[in-house]
Amino acid sequence: MYFLSGWPKRLLCPLESLERPLHIQTDPQRAFFAVLFPSQLSIWYCRPSVLIVSYKELSKAASQFGPYKQAEWRPDSAMIAVSTANGYILFFEIPSARDKYLYEPIYPKGSPHLKGTPHYKEEQCAPSLNLEMKKVLDLQASITSLQSMLEDLLVATADGFLHLIHWDGMTNGRKAINLCTVPFSVDLQSSRAGSLLGFEDVYIRDMEYCATLDGFAVVFNDGRVGFITPMSSRFTAEQLHGVWAQDVVDGTCVAVNNKYRLMAFGCANGSVQVYTIDTTTGAMQFSHKLELTPKQYPDIWNKTGPVKLIRWSPDSCVVMVTWECGGLSLWSVFGAQLICTLGGDFAYQSDGAKKDPLKIRSMTWGSEGYHLWVIDGSSSSNMKPERNANNEAQQFGILQFQFIKSALTVNPCMSNQEQVLLQGEDRLYLNCGDAAQTQSPRNALAHSEHNHSRERGPFSDGSLDSQGLSTLLGHRHWHVVQIHSTYLESNWPIRFSAIDKLGQNVAVVGKFGFAHYSLLTKKWKLFGNITQEQTMMVTGGLAWWNDFIVLACYNLNDHQEELRIYLRTSNLDNAFAHITKVQANTLLLSVFRDIVILFRADCSICLYSIERRSEGLNPTASIQILQEVSMSRYIPHPFLVVSVTLTSVRTETGITLKMPQQACEAESIMLNLAGQLIMLQRDRSGPQIRDKDNNPNQKKHLPFCAPVVLAQSVENVWTTCRINKQKRHLLEALWLSCGGAGMKVWLPLFPRDHRKPHSFLSRRIMLPFHINIYPLAVLFEDALVLGAVNDTVLYDCLYTQTSAREHLEVLFPFSIVERTSQIYLHHILRQLLVRNLGEQALLLAHSCATLPYFPHVLELMLHEVLEEEATSREPIPDPLLPTVAKFITEFPLFLQTVVHCARKTEYALWNYLFAAVGNPKDLFEECLMAQDLDTAASYLIILQNMEVPAVSRQHATLLFNTALEQGKWDLCRHMIRFLKAIGSGETETPPPTPTTQEPSSSGGFEFFRHRSISLSQSAENLHSKFNLTKTLSMPSGPSGKRWSKDSDCAENMYIDMMLWRHARRLLEEIKLKDLGCFAAQLGFELIGWLCKERARAARVEDFVCALKKLHKDFLWPFPVIPASSINSPFKNGKYKTAVGEQLLKSQSTDTFVNMEMDTGISNTPRSRSWLGTISSSQREIDTVSSHGPHMQDAFLSPLLSKGDECSIGSATDLTETSSMVDGDWTMVDENFSSLSLTQSELEQLSLELASKGPHKSQVQLRYLLHIFMEAGCLDWCVVIGLILRESSVINQVFSIMQSSDTDGEICQNIKTGLDAVDKWASTDCPGYKPFLSIIKPQIQKLNEIVEEQVQPEAFQPVNPSKVPEQVNPRAEESRTSSSHGTNPQSDAGSSSASRHEEDKAKTEDEDSFQEGSYDCVVS
Repeated sequence: MYFLSGWPKRLLCPLESLERPLHIQTDPQRAFFAVLFPSQLSIWYCRPSVLIVSYKELSKAASQFGPYKQAEWRPDSAMIAVSTANGYILFFEIPSARDKYLYEPIYPKGSPHLKGTPHYKEEQCAPSLNLEMKKVLDLQASITSLQSMLEDLLVATADGFLHLIHWDGMTNGRKAINLCTVPFSVDLQSSRAGSLLGFEDVYIRDMEYCATLDGFAVVFNDGRVGFITPMSSRFTAEQLHGVWAQDVVDGTCVAVNNKYRLMAFGCANGSVQVYTIDTTTGAMQFSHKLELTPKQYPDIWNKTGPVKLIRWSPDSCVVMVTWECGGLSLWSVFGAQLICTLGGDFAYQSDGAKKDPLKIRSMTWGSEGYHLWVIDGSSSSNMKPERNANNEAQQFGILQFQFIKSALTVNPCMSNQEQVLLQGEDRLYLNCGDAAQTQSPRNALAHSEHNHSRERGPFSDGSLDSQGLSTLLGHRHWHVVQIHSTYLESNWPIRFSAIDKLGQNVAVVGKFGFAHYSLLTKKWKLFGNITQEQTMMVTGGLAWWNDFIVLACYNLNDHQEELRIYLRTSNLDNAFAHITKVQANTLLLSVFRDIVILFRADCSICLYSIERRSEGLNPTASIQILQEVSMSRYIPHPFLVVSVTLTSVRTETGITLKMPQQACEAESIMLNLAGQLIMLQRDRSGPQIRDKDNNPNQKKHLPFCAPVVLAQSVENVWTTCRINKQKRHLLEALWLSCGGAGMKVWLPLFPRDHRKPHSFLSRRIMLPFHINIYPLAVLFEDALVLGAVNDTVLYDCLYTQTSAREHLEVLFPFSIVERTSQIYLHHILRQLLVRNLGEQALLLAHSCATLPYFPHVLELMLHEVLEEEATSREPIPDPLLPTVAKFITEFPLFLQTVVHCARKTEYALWNYLFAAVGNPKDLFEECLMAQDLDTAASYLIILQNMEVPAVSRQHATLLFNTALEQGKWDLCRHMIRFLKAIGSGETETPPPTPTTQEPSSSGGFEFFRHRSISLSQSAENLHSKFNLTKTLSMPSGPSGKRWSKDSDCAENMYIDMMLWRHARRLLEEIKLKDLGCFAAQLGFELIGWLCKERARAARVEDFVCALKKLHKDFLWPFPVIPASSINSPFKNGKYKTAVGEQLLKSQSTDTFVNMEMDTGISNTPRSRSWLGTISSSQREIDTVSSHGPHMQDAFLSPLLSKGDECSIGSATDLTETSSMVDGDWTMVDENFSSLSLTQSELEQLSLELASKGPHKSQVQLRYLLHIFMEAGCLDWCVVIGLILRESSVINQVFSIMQSSDTDGEICQNIKTGLDAVDKWASTDCPGYKPFLSIIKPQIQKLNEIVEEQVQPEAFQPVNPSKVPEQVNPRAEESRTSSSHGTNPQSDAGSSSASRHEEDKAKTEDEDSFQEGSYDCVVS
């Protein structure tokens, strides 16, 4: 509503004065303010804030009158009455020296400002005034209160009298009333006999006149409060009657709100009690209380002292309260707290030291509520203000606080909009982002003048700010529009502002005329003819209708009320306006669809239809009167009407089902009468419905029924005229803001499936709910409330020296206003469930299920109900949690909602929660069935805390296996750690949620992440560099059982069993890519395991099938025969296009290497190291045997000399610096550009390129090749050599087979496989033929080897301990694993025997592990 802005300012007083100011009071028009000193009266001009005239009392008279105390202006600002301590009233006249001005603005030459504009002098310059003391009146008693009342001045004295003094004939019109003779009662209906003020020393301490209640709110010296009203026009003791407020006995001060008919009484306990008058009985009725709560202000809430001052803002929307002990607080009219300076940065310095709160002697609001003038009473009165060294004007204690306020305070027709618009005295704050962003995203925010907003770069992503929900929420900063200075100069202050539906245009109204601004063009439009601007005074606000601005104004030339419509696109001139004359002064204006609704000073409501006409160049709008409704019977005073809106809301929604087209008609008028929301519906009961066919052109409008009161204490009303069949609940609802009572929604209830509604079920229901922000706009479909909130920034650290203690920047923080928003849907769903309207709650929830924050809504509702009920001290007779739990099960997000709620709630409440929602074990199993593994992992943490370790281990195993199958590596790593923690008894440290990223302790594919590591770094260095956080148990070495240091227990073997089983499955299904991923991500040591499985799972059963599968997995194109050499079916490019598509896919879908792999090399010591220098020029691999006995880790570290000729796309070019993610698969060397190529060479090159796969796949395949070489799985090496089509690989494999005692079975397998490939190539894939012919000599050698080996002696067992003299490091290292020496048999026999052996070993292993200290089911 109102928000503090920036730092306060301190006024400079040009006059020498040894006194401190003690009272400040603005005049009724708020153009001047009077400042009282003990013996001096000064008049200041408000804008600019300059001193005009000062009257100094002579010392002799000053001693006679005593110090000045209070001042009161006459309603026409022509006189001031000042009361003094000795009971005198001094009347000062303020004659204006005509056409004399103290200041004159100076403009640069050639500026457009003309001296000839009307009202120029008055607006621009402070007028010259005089102060003359006209009259002195001695009341012979101390004066406690002065109050101006129409033509009279009411004075209360300490001897218990009320004096009524006429401003002009002061002596004759003097009447004194003794308070003891005024009868007081509880209400006006009770007997009038006898006075309740029976004792002598009662007098009025403070009072204020309320015009709309026609009476005085008074505070007596004994703390009682009351309301005195004249029973007739004659103001005599007999005609006065008073009513008590029975509950208040410690009143200190009072302020009245004329618009809402409220009386705010300050109390000695620091609270403010707000009362209104019951119109039927005349009794004082308690409305609400303003008080600080211990929850918000635990250290100060009861230490504020009595309330000192209360001041309502000029628009009656907010009230400022201050206490004896200091501090300011701002509240909305019905008690929502907006600002309080007793907490936060106002009360504490940046170093945490407490500040003294600002003590206030007197305060008054400036024009339109943009300023609050405050006299600072913090410094003690005996301190004299001193001039500083430069003899400059002294700073004395008048502070000016600056505010910006919501446009709703003055122009409530804005309430059918979804934008938030704030207006300051010279700028507007909009929340709708930048309208131009639809054309050019980069402009968004570039125009914003807010310190904290950043301009967006030219390449920023504009999609973030697409018009709609994201711009209305978006960032926290405002779009600030500076109001045109030319308009502001002669028309300050800004009174109204409005924004159009799309948030692209704003219009402002100052003292005269109006101006509008386009956010698209960034330009203002002002009146070309200044006389037209200055003769038009907008009275009832303004609104946008499509491209037109509709406003109600008073024509000063013709003295005529008018309704005008201006087109935005044409020049701002009356010639282009449509003008309609109106009978009475318009107070409020609003637009609903094509209807303009006016509320006029004669308490009548007038409806006009507005339609667009495209005549000539500029389209115009025409207006026709539809209907007039007189409300004078129901409205006591026109000023009390806060807002008037036309809506399509009505009580009976049954009709809307049969005739949905009527739902959008203007059905009812909503009138906010001093906080009471009154609804007038159209009367459909009469016969007028039938006579509509008489004359179809002239539609007869239905009359309105008698008004109905919908709600009390209403500050704002929001409704929309849009229709959305999916979200009818939210769009046909009425939203109310009720101050301290939160918000209310009047929600329609729809029968389900078009059934006939129950007769007992009401059509609508009013649901209250609390939100933490002050609502300024409602986003209907998005179920959000938008608001604004004051935030503060401390700058006191910039001023360290002691002299700067008095700096305002030190005393006060810098105030900024931030945008904010809040979800309200969970409140409404909960309220419906409380009222057993679960069906309606489901309808509403399903309509909003697509909202991005809907899961959060369900979670909030569950959390709030759980916290309330589980921590309640008394037993709850009808708990809501089971209902809420049942409600949430209707949604697929049920499992996530429950577990997220549990994780954010303390452990003590879990039993209560799961008693309502179900057993966590069952919920865990549901997650597994639904394949929602992350949620299942969260449930595992809950199970770990609530169940015994055996249960959580069993569930963790299930989850681990499922995660392995689905390749959720992050989760797998967490599960390994979790299972270890259970095994080693570390159950007190629950694992983190699976969403957190953890460094994986993986070797394998990490080699390429850290390719620059050279072999000179020892294993120890690497250990420290990569800081392995955990060690996984991996088989290696002769025993095959190398355990991690920390827990030498069966738990590790148990985890390894699962990992081995998964690896075996991947290899059997020929999922090499997944195997590589698995090894890299989980740190699984592939080489050691492959050595074991060489003759079992690591055998290639079907070479052709394996080759095809690798082509598919690695997106590797099948080779193509050049068109020039052969006329083949490949010529038509069928294969090529397929290759292209695969490559495109590979850019996005390939996730093999760029997985999250952070830690590097597995720390397994190797018996020998190898270094492959792979060079494309040689196309062969040099072998370097290990020298020396020291242990070193093995790395693949390809080296390229600069001079090497690099073939394009060579997979050996591994030292490139580009990241793995770029997906580049063609590597062009820098020397390449200098080569000159012939046509045929180019064709050859392009063909070579087409037959290569993605660079990433190349890297992966080479790495796997190295792994299989190390492990001695030669058949896999052959398959990878084939797919890479590199004869050097095949050569190397064959040389290994010749040089070492290779298993005959493997040789036989490779021979059979190559024959099968050859056969397949002949029939299906001729592209492989050229390569097969290249390696033909090697295949023939292989046949010889196989024939040699199939001799009887080959069936003798190989000696496991025999180490060959000359070992190629690519062969399996000398690991004598148990499965190494299996007897070679015939092909068929060998495979079945090895399978049988494996099964036997597996069952043995499992048996041995089940003897452990736990029982576990491995599924």
